[in-house]
Amino acid sequence: MSLGALAGITLVALGMVLTPGPNMVYLVSRSITQGRRAGLVSLSGVAVGFLAYLAATCLGLTAVFALVPEAYVAIKLAGAGYLLYLAWKTLKPGGTSIFEPKALKPDPPRKLFLMGLVTNLLNPKAAIMYMSLLPQFIDPSAGHVMAQSFLLGSVQIVISMVVNTLIVLSAGGLAVFFGTRPTWLRFQRYVMGTVLGAFAVKLAADRSRAVVATP
Repeated sequence: MSLGALAGITLVALGMVLTPGPNMVYLVSRSITQGRRAGLVSLSGVAVGFLAYLAATCLGLTAVFALVPEAYVAIKLAGAGYLLYLAWKTLKPGGTSIFEPKALKPDPPRKLFLMGLVTNLLNPKAAIMYMSLLPQFIDPSAGHVMAQSFLLGSVQIVISMVVNTLIVLSAGGLAVFFGTRPTWLRFQRYVMGTVLGAFAVKLAADRSRAVVATP
């Protein structure tokens, strides 16, 4: 693998993980309400979701999104609906910020893992990203194409896990910071809710079709 390919996938992965989305919202809220261990268990579910999409992409199974547009639309709308739900919970009267501690019944590790997994799988953009992006960095003359795909995808997953782990570990400190500054807490809540709502509308209104890119 060339350094250029690794650098390119690294930049894309950083841009993805630093963009607010359902994964970040879920991980932060769970880390604050139930602790870092719960956040890390949830993150393991997110990781498995990425691995599932990567494996499906490398095996060619996600081509179903291109062959059956209805499947792509259905999953995309489900993800948009989930984002709207998160936005409403944040913006509604009496809503709370993801950094605002609140009493919640602790979920068992199994449920934490499953929620992290479902949150990630409800966003088909991960699969489409792998399908359209990985071929751009693959050099068929350099060796086994599937091995290159797994390597590049693994770089994205590792970067995502490292950054999200830092988010989970720092969520408590951020909660303390915002907790002593109610104006900042309210501002953060409105910004996050607006961003989530905008993502939901954009995802639902997106008329692009899933297309399998070629190297």
